[in-house]
Amino acid sequence: MDSVEKKFLKLGAENAPGQERRQNNDAMNLVGDRIPGRSVDFSHGDVDAFQPIPGSLDNFVEGVQVGGKQVYTEYRGSKEIREITAGKLAAFTGSKQIDPEKNLIITPGTQGALFLAMGSVISRNDKVAIVAPDYFANRKLVEFFEGEVVYIEMDYFHSVSGAGLNLEKLEEAFKAGVKLFLFSNPNNPVGVIYSPDEIREIAELAQAYDVQIIVDELYSRQVFEGHSYTHLAAQNILNPENLITIMGPSKTESLSGYRLGVAFGSSEIINRMEKLQAIVSLRAGGYNQAVLKTWFHEPEGWMAQRIAQHQAIRDDLVTKLRSIQGFKVRSTEAGSYLFPKVPELTVTIEEFVKILRIQANVIVTPGTEFGPEFTDSFRMNFSQDHSAAVEAIDRIGKVVKGYRK
Repeated sequence: MDSVEKKFLKLGAENAPGQERRQNNDAMNLVGDRIPGRSVDFSHGDVDAFQPIPGSLDNFVEGVQVGGKQVYTEYRGSKEIREITAGKLAAFTGSKQIDPEKNLIITPGTQGALFLAMGSVISRNDKVAIVAPDYFANRKLVEFFEGEVVYIEMDYFHSVSGAGLNLEKLEEAFKAGVKLFLFSNPNNPVGVIYSPDEIREIAELAQAYDVQIIVDELYSRQVFEGHSYTHLAAQNILNPENLITIMGPSKTESLSGYRLGVAFGSSEIINRMEKLQAIVSLRAGGYNQAVLKTWFHEPEGWMAQRIAQHQAIRDDLVTKLRSIQGFKVRSTEAGSYLFPKVPELTVTIEEFVKILRIQANVIVTPGTEFGPEFTDSFRMNFSQDHSAAVEAIDRIGKVVKGYRK
């Protein structure tokens, strides 16, 4: 097997949102009958249950009407829209002024921003620290760019305050030559927020060892009652040329169909990202870029209501999950994910996920996507129709009962 084949074998996409339709549905040894109920796909949010920001379609149409000027923007995005977006991001994150000419790029989704940022800083054999667990693409992208993954554990079940990141292990990794640290805040899949102390120490360690950081803050607007959020970019500790922050309106704001993301920070890395984008996708969809005008410009009370709706679903799902014998789950502090730990089963987590889809019409993502050791967990996005999501947890409990050791 050649190196290219090996590289792509590591990129398995069968458990990504929407990909379950391509999985092999050969007969499995199911215990019991199929369990009827509404289909619920917890692998991603339901944009039919939560509508996009009001006016987003109008802005898209306006972009179409502008025509070629809007289609063929600079590779890093429309100057007008970058100027608008830079001001909003600086105000929201508490960052120093973000220069829309030098420090910001619009990308095809936050996934696009992540690919471009990592592709701009990782060389073959570079050591890259990632959190376990964290977003499933992080490991795959490090391996695709032929870097070396260094896992930093996060003890999220036992942490009283913060995410529970092993900061001693992080410093050891930096001492051992790690060039880049990549993490999501709030964490995907667990939904925990890094404490101010954790964020400050991450910044101080990165500054001391001259390590670059890419932080994914995609869900930083959806923070639940009683929790605060600390932006790394606002700390003024880390050399700004060593930091890239990624955000976008695809999740909380339900604009995922427009494929919009932004990255801001280091001018050198942003320049590289633009050059890479020029040969990958040219630019974020021109008409779609116009939709960013609605971001951070929602009607009064809209965001508060959106957060309250998700918090209500979270509360009911956490209660339900904890009522199932053997389940363990930390309540989400921000974002739309839960990462429950299941009791010991007679099947692997990958088999369980397939059985759950076939037998109960419920789709979740196996924990092994977020770290090889998470063989007893799965991720679920609870941005769903409220009643359908609650009913789906009942079906999950019934399936678990049939396969419990």
